[in-house]
Amino acid sequence: MKKSILLWGMLALPLSFFAQTTETAATLATESSVMTPEKLWELGRVSLDAVSENGLVIFGVTHYDTDANKGNRDLFLGELNSGEISALRESKSSEYGAFFLRGGERYGYFMGGQLWVDKINSPNTLPVCLTNVEGGLGDAKVVELQDGRLIIAFVTRVQMDQTPAERHPEMPQAHYAVYDDLMYRHWDSWTDYSYNHIAYMVVDPTKETATGRFTDILAGEKVHSPMPPFGGAESFDVSPDGRFIVYASKKASSGLDFALHTDSKLYLYDRETGRTSTLNGLKGYDNHPCFSPDAKWLAFVAMPEDGYESDVNQLYIVDVASAGEKQALTPVIPAEYINDFKWISNTGIIFNETTEATQQLRRLDLMTGKNGLAAKKVTSLTSGDYNYGGFGVSGNTLIAERQDQNHATELFLLNAKKEEVALESFTRENHSLYEDLAMGKIEKRWIPTSDGGKMLTWVFFPPNFDPEKKYPTLLYCQGGPQSAVSAFYSFRWNFQLMAAKGYIIVAPNRHGVPGFGKEWNEQISGDWGGQAMRDYLAAIDTVAKESYVDANKLGAVGASYGGYSVYMLAGIHENRFKALISHCGLFDMKSWYLTTEELFFANKDVGGPYWTADVPKAYTEYNPMNYVQNWTAPLLVIHGGNDFRVPVNQGMEAYQAAQLRGIPSRFLYFPEEGHWVLNPQNGLVWHAEFFAWLDKWLK
Repeated sequence: MKKSILLWGMLALPLSFFAQTTETAATLATESSVMTPEKLWELGRVSLDAVSENGLVIFGVTHYDTDANKGNRDLFLGELNSGEISALRESKSSEYGAFFLRGGERYGYFMGGQLWVDKINSPNTLPVCLTNVEGGLGDAKVVELQDGRLIIAFVTRVQMDQTPAERHPEMPQAHYAVYDDLMYRHWDSWTDYSYNHIAYMVVDPTKETATGRFTDILAGEKVHSPMPPFGGAESFDVSPDGRFIVYASKKASSGLDFALHTDSKLYLYDRETGRTSTLNGLKGYDNHPCFSPDAKWLAFVAMPEDGYESDVNQLYIVDVASAGEKQALTPVIPAEYINDFKWISNTGIIFNETTEATQQLRRLDLMTGKNGLAAKKVTSLTSGDYNYGGFGVSGNTLIAERQDQNHATELFLLNAKKEEVALESFTRENHSLYEDLAMGKIEKRWIPTSDGGKMLTWVFFPPNFDPEKKYPTLLYCQGGPQSAVSAFYSFRWNFQLMAAKGYIIVAPNRHGVPGFGKEWNEQISGDWGGQAMRDYLAAIDTVAKESYVDANKLGAVGASYGGYSVYMLAGIHENRFKALISHCGLFDMKSWYLTTEELFFANKDVGGPYWTADVPKAYTEYNPMNYVQNWTAPLLVIHGGNDFRVPVNQGMEAYQAAQLRGIPSRFLYFPEEGHWVLNPQNGLVWHAEFFAWLDKWLK
């Protein structure tokens, strides 16, 4: 890790800069290497853990060993004033969830599922393990009380349903499962007859006696908190005075109801009385509760519509003293979608919102109104073609994760009160690798849509791009479906890597993605195969008119809803495409409806079941299987065996249909992967097969 704070020109400049320096990039590319799958796995993956009041930063860097087929995360300590960075914890086990103790002289972190505490800048001391909880602590939050004791709120798994071994103990060699309700599997896991519960324990960090005693605040309740499959530490919080623990849960839902509804509530547990009160919320997801520094206010995000997981996610603030009372809730600001937020004072919040295919940071200053805290002013702290992620504040300095389509996440220094044009890079973990790479330019285009709108479309060009040549071109179809093609950096669907292989990539933000208004985002529900398909064809047709695009060598690729889009386009593209790749795509909407798990998603987005009197178009006009007779393009199907959101039968059916039709086709199957490919060596295989298929048919 290099030690310095420098202006990192390459990352600090907007992407339009690259579009203006094509000749320079082409010259550099002749003497530089380009991105490869192997280099992607060499990149250090930077993420922020904690920022102290006295200007210290703890962050982690994950490195992957593809030979060992695993990764490891180490902790580093940075000083905001000097820019000095040093290793804090380096071991064979990953460290995560680090935080500062009062005064900033000690810090805590989690390793191996237990809490450890150590001194900063004391290489001769050994860390102390403060817990000894069987099964380990899951996601956790820690509050330090005035007397120095720590309250640790954490997630624990509690078995509450009868297991097969308990059902028939006389048959110890039997291997079976019995289910009486839905949600018996979720995303990538079968039920283990256990539930996520929030628990807490109080420990003294000055003592070396580990403890396994804790209090389960949901004891006896067959409910989940955090809510699976992705709920974590953002789902609960501990008040700064240690009295309250607030958490999100769908307590009213289990089994079938859990599959049909998103109506979660926030629950306030009082450690002094042991009582739990239900907070007034909205009909959809209520989540991400966070106490103000003085413990007087509770902020959270919520969605108004039950069953709509992609509804507007807005910010609300209530008085903790009256949080259990019925009261009208009004969003503090009219932001379309808030991804994350943090209190920086009792009257100040910084939040992250999605806007026009980027994620930006804003400062919200609050004032006391008739009904509590109200918005006083919103200040934009960032702009440009970047995605800003996790962040922390020390004084007037904001340190934040930042990435773009050509660069993995690094930490940057910002002003916590106003936007500044020139930003300082705090970490340069991957700078040496990137400075040896030739990168292609990126263009932003606004392409007209058939309904009179316009969509922001990214166009990525190969390094050494020569406008006098013709290039094979890929249409990238985004998943979600309500997920923007933002300035993200993917370690699988990596646009820089695709461009380095000699392809132009067209990536449209078609109807149905956030960041372009509520109406644009909601349009796709019930219309999966309609306007979005016309958007995709408009995007590729527009760019294909350019002289440097080989219109006879077009491909379409995508995953999840993007994979559905590939199957749908396969039957309606009228010979535009010469190669197709669908990863975990939906092929037959009828069989998908009866094998997926979160049915609230299917009911909202495709219109419900297919046995109703008014059959949704998803099963007729917008069902990809109904157009197999029109297929012409070679098709690569990729699927994971543990994908329960889009079960593997979808990929098998599409592959078998292509085989029976005589369409050149291949089935790439990862038995132990879910909706994504997470194993390093599987990831390398994925890229090898992905590009081999494209090269075979488009070059």
